[in-house]
Amino acid sequence: MKRLIIRPGALGDFIVSVPAIGCLLAEYMELWTAPPNVPLAARLAQRARSIPATGLDLLELTGPGAQLIATLRGFDSIVSWYGAGRVEFREAVAALGLPFHFFTALPPAGCGSHAADFYLEQTRSMAPCSSDGIPRIACEPVRGDFAVIHPFAGSPRKRWPLARFEELARRLPLPVEWCAGPEDDLPGARRFDDLYELACWLSSARIYIGNDSGPTHLAAAVGTPVVALFGPTDPAVWAPRGSRVAIAAAPEALEMDTITVDQVVGLVMSTLENPRP
Repeated sequence: MKRLIIRPGALGDFIVSVPAIGCLLAEYMELWTAPPNVPLAARLAQRARSIPATGLDLLELTGPGAQLIATLRGFDSIVSWYGAGRVEFREAVAALGLPFHFFTALPPAGCGSHAADFYLEQTRSMAPCSSDGIPRIACEPVRGDFAVIHPFAGSPRKRWPLARFEELARRLPLPVEWCAGPEDDLPGARRFDDLYELACWLSSARIYIGNDSGPTHLAAAVGTPVVALFGPTDPAVWAPRGSRVAIAAAPEALEMDTITVDQVVGLVMSTLENPRP
């Protein structure tokens, strides 16, 4: 069995899909994903590629290239979260007789389950498997004695005020390393071009504190204790999963600044009191 999995989306979407991807393991498996996620995807499949590099994103626009079609025809099964809502794309692959199986890319409003469970149930419909629904990314354990703070998120509404993160850092009983993405304005912060390198660095921290963002999901996936701050997003659906995850949620999905520094400090200290396995 040769299987191709196509999983678009940002880092957090990719991470919560990891248990579902594990359900689809085959004798040979490729994973096509967004370019930044390729270093992580390479740990889950025999080969990982970025979707733009394959030409798949142009299939229904410029017509199927011979090399792409030959590649797709080499798979016995193609499971795709990509193109599920694009009628033209689905019609194009159907006309070519390709073995695509589409899954909805986002949980519907009011689905009543965590995103990881939603994706897991999708894949169980074609490949039954046992899973606890916790995403895991393996890294060599090199433990350090520092906290990581990542004060950013994709949407401004998901960001706790930077000044509060700075106050939090001053009140923590251990050194703080700040983490930021390539476009984030935070002088002195650690930045990583390779998300797997970021993952392994996060795995060495004693604790991670951040907003509802991809790095927060990644920290939980490598087993680092996490305190995650949530405002407008429902943590019942999108909270990072792990055995050491604590959530500071704005009451009734109010603005992030309704979360107090004292509240977060309390969660951090409680988490630090429990020794990491």
